[in-house]
Amino acid sequence: MRKIAYAAALSTIAALVAAPTSARELASLARLNPETVELSREDTAPVAVWISADTVLDKGDRRFATASKDARLDLPIAATERRYVILEGKGGRRMVVAERVLPLQQGSNFRDIGGYVTRSGKTVKWDKAFRSGAMPLLTETDYSMLGQLGIGNVVDLRSIEEREVAPDMLDDRLGALFLANDYSLKPMMASMGKRGGENVYQGMETMLAPQYRAMFKRLIAGDGAVVYHCSAGQDRTGIATGLLYDVLGVDRETILKDYQLSTSLRRPQFEMPKVDPKDYPNNPIVQYYFARSEEQRGKAEPLYTPSGVSHLAQFFTYLDAEYGGSEGYMKQVLGFTDKDIETLRATMLE
Repeated sequence: MRKIAYAAALSTIAALVAAPTSARELASLARLNPETVELSREDTAPVAVWISADTVLDKGDRRFATASKDARLDLPIAATERRYVILEGKGGRRMVVAERVLPLQQGSNFRDIGGYVTRSGKTVKWDKAFRSGAMPLLTETDYSMLGQLGIGNVVDLRSIEEREVAPDMLDDRLGALFLANDYSLKPMMASMGKRGGENVYQGMETMLAPQYRAMFKRLIAGDGAVVYHCSAGQDRTGIATGLLYDVLGVDRETILKDYQLSTSLRRPQFEMPKVDPKDYPNNPIVQYYFARSEEQRGKAEPLYTPSGVSHLAQFFTYLDAEYGGSEGYMKQVLGFTDKDIETLRATMLE
């Protein structure tokens, strides 16, 4: 029964990510079934195709093709194994590709942020940072997969009420450093509710400054991969990812397209454990969750304002006016220096 459910979950993920986007990726992997992924690439110049357990080509890696010219190529990579595809072209030039969406049985919106090309032509490294929704229902197979990622840090962006009902276990299972700051969700929910659905992220950059500071500090330290997440993995996590990509030099069109992927990649049924709302009468996230119908709880909320503007696009407009952009925000509010930002780019880009 579990195998059938797992296959169904993988089929759903494959359908969501199989279609190529116009975001700036030179190559991508999309899962077709539990045993196969499809490699897609723009450049069809001949390349050797290697399958590797890490992002470095060495003697232990398997060469799948010697001089492939295919724009699309099926590769035997099981869903239970984190594998990287290394393309080696003329002159020994190499490019690493990986699955952006991890094929977890009971995860939601868990993805690697690597692979996007910056305006300067560099690429965001794979295997350095992962974003996600809440993870209260991960299976043993999921933990086995996540144990292959070299995770050294888990930064929980959620409030104390959210952590009460769905505490993280990933750090305990993997021996990772856990970082979180105590705050109540109530003021944030009240603030977002006052704006009629417009500019809902405004002010979150200061409310969540301790969490964002911790996330960037761990990325700069380079001490193991960093997982950062909130409940849905789309709003607080979307802001964090947008800031990171913006500072690294990813163009905003790509950032906004990546941000919108959360709507299709969320699996809300795995973001909240089975609880009785009567046991949490003063918990705002539980009361909000169960105030909605079962059908509503199973659907991701759209990431657009009532006027049809992307929430993150509105936030970037505000950020530019208030701080002169993401880098200005990192300096003025989070307290990072030019050297810190230089180290972040050196750590995250290749």
